[in-house]
Amino acid sequence: MIHLLIVKLYFLLLLFFLSISAIAQTIDNVKINGNSDFLQSDYINWINLNNKKYFDTIKDTINQRISINLKRNGYYNFQIDSVLSLISADTQKVEINIFLNEGNPTFVNSIFIQNLDSVDQQTVDEKFELLFNKPFIISELEATFSDLLKEFENNGFPFASINIESLFFFFDSTNEENYVDAYLKFSKNEISTIDTIIIRGNFKTENFVIIRELRMNKGENYSQEKIDEIPNKLNRLRFFEQVQTPKYFLNSQNKGVLQIDVVEKSTNSFDGVLGYIPATNEKDNGYFTGLANINLRNLFGTGRALSFKWSKLDRNSQELEVKYLEPWILNLPINVGLMLFQRQQDTTYIQRILNANFEFLATESFSSALTFSQEYTIPTNPEERGFTVFNSISTNSGVNFKYDSRDDIFVPTKGFYLLNAYKHSAKKIIGPDIFITKSTNKNPNQFKVELDLFLFKSFFIRHIPFVSLHLRELRGDDIEISDMYRIGGNNTLRGYQEDQFTGSSLLWTNVEYRYLLGRHSYTFLFADIAYYKRIAIPNINLTEFSATKMGYGFGITFETALGMLAVSYAIAEGDSFSKGKIHFGLIGEF
Repeated sequence: MIHLLIVKLYFLLLLFFLSISAIAQTIDNVKINGNSDFLQSDYINWINLNNKKYFDTIKDTINQRISINLKRNGYYNFQIDSVLSLISADTQKVEINIFLNEGNPTFVNSIFIQNLDSVDQQTVDEKFELLFNKPFIISELEATFSDLLKEFENNGFPFASINIESLFFFFDSTNEENYVDAYLKFSKNEISTIDTIIIRGNFKTENFVIIRELRMNKGENYSQEKIDEIPNKLNRLRFFEQVQTPKYFLNSQNKGVLQIDVVEKSTNSFDGVLGYIPATNEKDNGYFTGLANINLRNLFGTGRALSFKWSKLDRNSQELEVKYLEPWILNLPINVGLMLFQRQQDTTYIQRILNANFEFLATESFSSALTFSQEYTIPTNPEERGFTVFNSISTNSGVNFKYDSRDDIFVPTKGFYLLNAYKHSAKKIIGPDIFITKSTNKNPNQFKVELDLFLFKSFFIRHIPFVSLHLRELRGDDIEISDMYRIGGNNTLRGYQEDQFTGSSLLWTNVEYRYLLGRHSYTFLFADIAYYKRIAIPNINLTEFSATKMGYGFGITFETALGMLAVSYAIAEGDSFSKGKIHFGLIGEF
């Protein structure tokens, strides 16, 4: 009796150790025998068992995975002969040997489609033409279905459908090839139109403001492509939170209803900063600097916009800018913008500009504009200070072209923005009389070329490289310091003071690497590089000069109740970290 118990115990222990050994076995190698059209590596990737534990039903798993992938590639006449498992001498590793015959691929012979009329037959034939006499790959057939249905969706048939009724596989003994005939059923259904547009959630914005941005007419045929573009169109208004794709349905009268849901956000912002610069010696007095920025967008829910910006740059320099936008004049895709700008440049001159801009919105992405402006330059106390600039009136005109394919105005992840402008200025010099001589050109002409290009491309989730390129070129007669471009500061060359440098030729680039923290927030590293050239101005003993400047640093952009706020810490070339400058400002609020 005791002897029998010992034998049973020994047998149980043996089974226990064998089970542990089996559990510990690792698949060390997989060999494919009989393959001809597919590589060993293809099968190993399909099976996906290397360095994994051996299990009892491994043969079924291998058969299933090979079968699925061979059929996906058009091979339906394969044969898996056997799957052998060879265990190593130490029982720790297993080698899998698979013996198979791939057979020949199955080709598409014919595709028969029910319920097609003669008008649609040509469209369908063009889509399926590329499938004939090629291996029957089901994913390619489904992709063709998708393309075909998309075409019908964009032409008024959102409820069209295609179903596979049956597949007939056969062997052609003449050609010694495998073929398949596909029998499909097509349902086009009734044409659908957009008879009613319902907008929900716009408690402030008027319906007509939203509808005109859609560029859709009541009663027009349904188009999925146009509906998919609606979120981008409305997001460009910057009146709403992220807009989702609208819903489409048929009401009880079988009329097509397009339902657009929006969530309005604050469209008004105020940004103000006040600073005090103490006196540097006993003879000087301290002075205040500051910034006030008021943006009123979507006035009275009509899409109109008004902005006011004032900034005091230093003791004697300040800027004032007022803008107004009147969208869609006479319900036409033409925006009219008006601007008043005044700059007091230290104690040398005052510059005042009145500008009108007429922008034609050709498409959602492309527009062109005509610009007209009157510019007044007034020297300050020329009798005491001597010559700085002429007292002049300039009549300016120009044209610009804009293309914008960005997927988001504030935080783009893809697309590009291009603005190209050409301007002419006819200047009339009217004083001061004491500096006008017989040789003075009283009617100089000047030309400007401007280019802004922004590129956005996301290669990884949340990671967005961004690069921009900017060009400014001024040519013409008797160029003065007040005619030149200015560069430096938050929007051009970070690490330097606002408008620190002047030049008749500017070229600069901004490179950023952004990491998204949320839908409208990100941190970034940046480098700004700029080249500027200033021509000689003999009247004020200014010699020709050119230089290259660089700034680099890091920052963060995030959404606040005031709008999108960008804050960066920038270091100018040659400066230490402690001498860096903090830049901040609202992004694109007008």
